Amino acid sequence: MVGRQRVNNLEGDSLAYVFQSGISPCVVFLGGYRSDMTGTKAEYLADWCRREGRSMLRLDYSGHGSSEGCFEAGTISKWTRDALVVIHAVTTDPLILVGSSMGGWIMLKVALALGQRVKAMIGISAAPDFTRRLFRHELSPDQREALDRDGRIVLESEYDSDGYPLTRAFIEDGEENLVLDQSIEVDCPVRLVHGMQDQVVPWETTTRLSQALAGGDVQIRLIKDGDHRLSDPGQLELLRDTVSDTLDLLTAR
Repeated sequence: MVGRQRVNNLEGDSLAYVFQSGISPCVVFLGGYRSDMTGTKAEYLADWCRREGRSMLRLDYSGHGSSEGCFEAGTISKWTRDALVVIHAVTTDPLILVGSSMGGWIMLKVALALGQRVKAMIGISAAPDFTRRLFRHELSPDQREALDRDGRIVLESEYDSDGYPLTRAFIEDGEENLVLDQSIEVDCPVRLVHGMQDQVVPWETTTRLSQALAGGDVQIRLIKDGDHRLSDPGQLELLRDTVSDTLDLLTAR
């Protein structure tokens, strides 16, 4: 069965999701900051899972896509809770988590919450702890002062001519959810793909993540000419192959 459905989060916002029933484990796609479940990678992976008869779940966090809620009220904590609400409402299957950009951070938080239900993780340009790097290294002193004074600033973006809002609450919540400064106690196969031309999230973030993960089965694939999106046809095929190979690995165990 395929269809857009809804479930309320803890704050009463209606969250949109699409669930495709099929072969377990369920592939769960977790999108990035200001992205949604109709993005190129999410749709490509959904089409592949449908053809393969695989179970898949994709969702919009509150304030994203077709979900209700205010984007500026969102935080890593809130969007992690949103993901968990949808996962618990929709499936009891084992899971493979696929996290894109900020979704890679949420993927880790979800895995820590769900434990043994998570059988593998795949990070695409994963961006754990990006709020700290953003605040310390990318905001100017004037921007940091304005954020502290006003609680909100608007940043320029090559992906959005209107820019995007950044709140002090989002930065502060990020500090409460940092994962790279300690061992990440998740022991499952992890595959990390990152473009070396990524101007949004440095590819070195993926190497730090690989070192922080407690499990031993962690592999990195760096794409020399890849940018942050990793949405070119060949890069989408790499995503498909990475998910397929991971499913084959789990089946063989």
